[in-house]
Order: sequence, then C-alpha cells, then structure tokens
Amino acid sequence: MWVETHISQGAGVYPITSSTTMGQGYQAAVARGDSNLWGDRLLFMEAESEHSSASFCEGFAVAGGRATNFTSGQGLALMTEVLYTISGKRLPMVFHIGARALTSQSLNVHAGHDDVMGVSDTGWGILFAMNAQGAGDLALIARRAAENSSTPFLNAMDGFLTTHTLERVLLPEPELMRDFICAPDEKLINLMDPYNPVMSGVVQNQDAYMKGRIAQRTYIEKVEPAVQEAMDEFHRLTGRRYDLIQQYRVEDAEYVLVGLGSLAETTMETADWLRRDSGVRVGALHVTCFRPFPGPRLVAALRHVSALAVIERMDNPLAQDNPIAGEIKAAFADALSGHPDYPKVTRLPAIYSCSAGLGSRDLHQGHLAAAVEHISEGREQRFFVLGIEHELALQPHEDADIRPERTFSMRAHSVVDGHVRPLSAFSMRGHSVGGFGSVTTNKVIADVVSDVFGFDVQAYPLYGSEKKGLPTRFFLTVAEEHVRSHSELHYVDFVSVNDVNAFYTADPLAGLVENGTLYLQSPKETAEEVWECIPEQAKRTILKKKIHVFALDAAAISVSVASEVDLEVRMQGVVLLGIFLRVTPFAREKGMQSEQAVLAAVEKALRKYFGKRGEQVVQDNLNAVRRGYEEVFEIPEHVKAGKEALVPA
Repeated sequence: MWVETHISQGAGVYPITSSTTMGQGYQAAVARGDSNLWGDRLLFMEAESEHSSASFCEGFAVAGGRATNFTSGQGLALMTEVLYTISGKRLPMVFHIGARALTSQSLNVHAGHDDVMGVSDTGWGILFAMNAQGAGDLALIARRAAENSSTPFLNAMDGFLTTHTLERVLLPEPELMRDFICAPDEKLINLMDPYNPVMSGVVQNQDAYMKGRIAQRTYIEKVEPAVQEAMDEFHRLTGRRYDLIQQYRVEDAEYVLVGLGSLAETTMETADWLRRDSGVRVGALHVTCFRPFPGPRLVAALRHVSALAVIERMDNPLAQDNPIAGEIKAAFADALSGHPDYPKVTRLPAIYSCSAGLGSRDLHQGHLAAAVEHISEGREQRFFVLGIEHELALQPHEDADIRPERTFSMRAHSVVDGHVRPLSAFSMRGHSVGGFGSVTTNKVIADVVSDVFGFDVQAYPLYGSEKKGLPTRFFLTVAEEHVRSHSELHYVDFVSVNDVNAFYTADPLAGLVENGTLYLQSPKETAEEVWECIPEQAKRTILKKKIHVFALDAAAISVSVASEVDLEVRMQGVVLLGIFLRVTPFAREKGMQSEQAVLAAVEKALRKYFGKRGEQVVQDNLNAVRRGYEEVFEIPEHVKAGKEALVPA
C-alpha cells in the first residue's frame, strides 16, 4: 500500500479477506486527497465484484493509466477471465495478492497457494514475498519489470501470515521510488488515443488468432531479463538483494528444502539449526519468481544435491504433482535430455513432494526436520504431508539429531516440538476472546516496543471472524535480529491471560519457560484472592516452573479511562502494554530506569499510532498505559507457598 499510493494512479478493488487491509489503506489515501509522486490525484473504484474490479483496471490501463488491485482467494479466481485479456493486451499493471486457500470442502480465509496457482497460466508474471519487507520491495520490482516487458504481474504474499503479521520494515523512500519507477506518461501507452488509433481486443478468426498469440512470445522473452534487471537495480540502490531464486546455504548442501512464501524463512532457520546441532548439510531455496519459471537456474542450483523436498501450501492429487514439484521435475527432465538452455546433468536428485501449511496450518522447524530425515534416508514415500494426523504425515522432531544412520519410529502423529528462535528472542503468547481487541493489542505492543527500544518484532494473531466471542490467541516475538520463524509460539517467556476461561478451555501455561512470567486479568484486588482463583493443576505448574505471576483488573481500568463507549473493551490491550513494559526487561536493558522515562518514550509512540484520532484519544491511551504500569501487582512467593508473610519483630 505504501508503494502503490506513491507510484500508481488508480486502484480497482472489491475487498476480500485477506487483502482487505491493503485496499483500505489505498482508499484512506484517496479520502485524504493524496496524490502520487508526480502530482496525480489517486483514484479508488470499489466495483460490485472482483471480476468487475479487474475490468476497471483493464479499462484504466487501456487508457494509459497506471493501475493496481488488491485481492485474494475466490476473488482472484473470479478475475480469471479478465486476467487473460489484460495479459493479451500487454497491459503492465500489478495486482497484489494475499495468497489464500480456496473454498473446497469448507471455507478457509487463511494462507494457501491454490488461488495463485489457479491463475498461473494466464500470462502474468508472478513474484512471491517471504515477509513484509519483501512484499513492499517486490511491489516496486514487479512494477518496473512489468512496464519494461509490457507484461502484468502478481505480487503474491501469504494471506494473514504476511498480510496481517506486523514486522519491522524499511520503507522505500519516495525519492528512490521516483527514480526507480518512471512517471506513468513516460512508460505507458494510451490505446484509446483518438490521434493515434489502434485496434485492441478485436475478434480474430482462423486466419489471424494463432499469429497474434504466438507473436506475443516476443514480449515474453523480455520478462525474465526485465525481472532480473529490476532486482539488480533495486539491489544497487538499496543493498537489499532479491533474485529469481533465493538460495540459502545451498552451495554445499546435501539436502535442500524448497518453498514459496513465508515458510521459506522457516526452512532457512531449520537449515541453520540442523547444521549446527546435527552436522547434516541442509540448505533452503525460495522460488521468488514463479512466472516466468526459472528452470535452468533451479537445475544449476540443485543438480549437486542428493535429495530435495518441495514444500507447498496446496494439494492437487489429480495432477502429476503439486505445481512447484512438477515444474522442478520437468526442468530436470529437460536438462537430462540435453536441452540447450539448461546446464548439463548426468543424474537426478531424489525429488520429494510435500503439502503443508494449508489454510495457515501451523508449520514449525520440528516438522521440517522430519522432512529432512525422511529424504536423507531415501524412503520410498515420495509424497508426504506435515502438521496433521494422517497416514501420509511425518512426525515432527523435538531435537536436531536426524543423521541418516539414526533410526526413528515414524508414527503418523506426535506431540510437538522442535521450535527454534533467535537467541536474543523474547516471546509472548496471549489468550483472549475474539472481539476483545487482541489484534489491536498485539499491534500496539509490537509498534511501541519496536519504536521505543529499536527491536525487531513479529506480531501475529490467530484471525477469523468465527472467533468473535470465542477463545483466541495472539503471538509476539521481540529480538535484536530479524525473526524468521513464521509459526505459532509454543515456547514463550511471557503469557497474558485476558480470558478468564482460558484455564478451562486450554492450558495457557503450556510452553511457558521456567522463571517465565504470567499475567492474569482478574477483578480480585489482593494477591491472596487471585491465587485462590487459579486452578490447582495450574498452581502446581506455577510452583514447579517458578513462574512469576502478576495480576490486574485491566477490564475495569479500560472502562474507567475510555472516553468513548466502543473503546471500553478494546482498551484492555493498551492497559496490557503498560503491564508488558513493567514486567519485561526491555526498559532496564535500554537504560530507562524511571517510570517517567518509559512513559515519555511511550507517549511519542502512541501519538504516532493514535494522533490522527485526536488529543483525547491519545490521553486516554496514555492514561491506560500508565495505570497498567503502576497498578499491576505480583503475587508474592509466600502467598503461592501458602505461608504467612514474615513480619519483622
């Protein structure tokens, strides 16, 4: 959205989860009267369907405009007819896709690659981002490549796992974008110009259609060089390197995990873990450019490996294989048959196919370690799944000892774990109720921690409209380095329980580390009363793990400080920010010894976040943070031990 509101001229949109926030951001820019970098007032058209919104973009581009669109899932599928005509007319626009599982046996609005793969033959270039930084950077790269090759592009990112995960990013500067992308009238052609008339979208019969179709290969041949040139120039300007395929420790790898989207960063972290702890030479490879498919480059990168597993967020059992695995096999077949455009190969690595993470099903390093063990032992089962209980599923591993000579009993299901995170990481898991503002809570805490303390953050809530009024969770990781794992957090340092029923619907203490911290939302006013309300099993866990327990009635504070009724529930999360700052070590580590220093830094961040809503809202939020910081209290050890406090004589 940051990129498009600076470089495009108009957007045709029909909002659909998980792309909705991108369209909302663009519409907000239009409502403010914003212009792009060349002074053109932005235009926003909300059509009656995704098909119509794509048709609007087609018409806008035919007239020489720079158009964009934001869509996902069924919305992208509904556009299919129009996508063919846009590419056929060589209209170089960019659509941004929150890649989402298509409705099949049930509705799911979360991450899957069914939608993108379903339109992969429409003649559009397709780039995939691993994270939020990549989504913004590839928006620019896709635009430059599109206009230099007269080919439309999809800029795809995982729905929710990227579109709604809050991460710290470097925004491309307006000056950089102006230099990287020419003004629209310098690149685009107005096919409706009455002074330079051309025919477009006409009927062609037997004598002409095939000639026009094959003639488009002249443009297609320009696409891969255009993508590479855009990536190279972007690297020159920013220092951030993208390539058609992004290799990680592949050069000397014996086994490689191949993937698209956010799971690729998890494979990279898995490779580091397995190399360090087991000595197995594992690499990871991300296919950044899916169309045009970089077959020769993939063969050159992977021809030396013993085996590879292609992890995909979809399942197409009626096809020869899932899309990426099938393309890689075809590429190796071309190379082995002596295709002149491919490097010479004399052998094929064992190529395994895997479905995982469909509908945002959790996928962590333990699952991927099981995949590496499976391919390293050369097992006959060439297709497997990860993350569920099924006869085709592999069991996740808790440790990194996956050497081929070690024997494992691979049951179809198992408990977790095998979660990996940076050494500097501090992680929080929150247990709340849908509609209580847990999404806002997570965003505010992540924003403030990043702004005030300069840490890298990753905040991700479990979304879903069906969760309103029902138990839900949210996750936050704070670290000095980039957080690469895109999975639910099972091992955390801090647990927030805003839902009083959490102890009866789940185990909120599961995975809380020894000497970790627990916060309880409680209307009780004394430590003794709070402790009395905790279930006995939870008390035993608290004592065994030496967990520090804090409590406060954030709900009551939220009601008392909110000047608007509709914020009374949601401001509980802002109170939690104050609690988080009080019980975590970040302020002390950054030299903020006093409450005044902490709150002064927080006020600056809150003004950035809430300033547009007026001074009263800023003060309400600051007051909520202050009270959370000052009023939260810890349950003393003697209360947890059931003993009277020692009173000096």
